[in-house]
Amino acid sequence: MRFKKGKSIMKKVAMYLIMILVAFISVGCNQNDKYTNLKVDIGESINFSDEEINKAVDCLKSNFDFEACTLTKIYYDEKKSNNAAKDYLQFGKGLENKIKAENVIVLFSDFDVDGSGKNPVLEPNSTYTDYNWVLTRDDKSKNWKIVEWGY
Repeated sequence: MRFKKGKSIMKKVAMYLIMILVAFISVGCNQNDKYTNLKVDIGESINFSDEEINKAVDCLKSNFDFEACTLTKIYYDEKKSNNAAKDYLQFGKGLENKIKAENVIVLFSDFDVDGSGKNPVLEPNSTYTDYNWVLTRDDKSKNWKIVEWGY
């Protein structure tokens, strides 16, 4: 009798563990759904490899946390990026930090603001386009980090 009771308890414990595992997997999968409709366009570049640009895109995706906003597009346009990077290097903190141009990339994004009013800064029920993100790195072997954003 004792053996059957122990077996029954083990089955229950195993079932609970399986249910917990399924719950964790489901939550993890839903986190990835955050960007299922995100359009990414890295375009052509002579300044950066696809890998370098994709790492910058990944940095932006993992750090985009505007309240009540949904990121819909990230793109790299070399001409626009070069102009914005030049401004950052001549007039922004890039001048102060004496960072090299090869370690500055500017990405652009579009995002939607929902109608909840939870974002006190951005216009509810609106879409922002061509929003700038300046990313820098210490050198080619280091990770990108966002240092400025806006228009």
